[in-house]
Amino acid sequence: MRGGGNSGGSDVPDASDGRVTSGGRDGGGGQGATSGPGAPRTSAADPVRTRVHVVSDVHGNARDLATAGEGADALICLGDLVLFLDYADHSRGIFPDLFGEENADRLVALRTARRFDEARDLGRRLWAGLDTDRDTAIESAVRRQYAALFAVFPTPTYATYGNVDIPALWPEFAGPGTTVLDGERVEIGGRVFGFVGGGLRTPMRTPYEISDEEYAAKVERLGDVDVLCSHIPPDVPELTYDTVARRFERGSRALLDAVHRTKPRYALFGHVHQPLAPRMRVGSTECVNVGHFASTGRPWAMEW
Repeated sequence: MRGGGNSGGSDVPDASDGRVTSGGRDGGGGQGATSGPGAPRTSAADPVRTRVHVVSDVHGNARDLATAGEGADALICLGDLVLFLDYADHSRGIFPDLFGEENADRLVALRTARRFDEARDLGRRLWAGLDTDRDTAIESAVRRQYAALFAVFPTPTYATYGNVDIPALWPEFAGPGTTVLDGERVEIGGRVFGFVGGGLRTPMRTPYEISDEEYAAKVERLGDVDVLCSHIPPDVPELTYDTVARRFERGSRALLDAVHRTKPRYALFGHVHQPLAPRMRVGSTECVNVGHFASTGRPWAMEW
């Protein structure tokens, strides 16, 4: 997986104090766990280093996902592979494919105005006019997207679900080089990464939303980790406010409590596509929004 390519302007940690800056490095310990084909990463006199690329909110961008792992020892994906509706381009996604761009315009306008009941009424009318039932149509479209996306994941990839993903379908598409984690930990290069997938319940009723209690139990199972990886952010206003949608997305109090209690080096997440604060410190933890990969096509990188 190493060799060739670059991170396309993504960030790496700074050696002096662990801050995430552009172009620095993190002086923390840890040895490289895996490396791909190609020339050796270091000379005999140099320490072995580990580089990880992180993406979230892929939303159908298989083209850039295919190169997201170049130059890294591992790729981490924090979910939302599916593109149901592109809020920046209403012609893209499952919804406009089925119902057309004009109806997509109407749905986005209603959701942006937080007129969720009217948005659901519109959806019910449109689905009722299809020749097939809603679940069958969505699952068929999601399967096509998953087939294209999982096929380009490099080895190794560590992934968790987003709120728009359908976890039951992932085993069908995840190859042997992709490890799916949810409420679980993995060691990469001597550091422990903990993963929590999905989102919390909202009026949007996306496919993988769970109760606060179920989500908190998954966070609790992780224990102490060096890097806390989730799809949604900790419940901090600067991290949950979307400046384009002009609303607060749901963040997790359990994640925030874990940051205060266990003090991981990093908390990495996506979900909020245009956050008020792309990153900020919470205590000693650097909280970093690593999305929106669908629009940028660039992974966030860390190296130690």
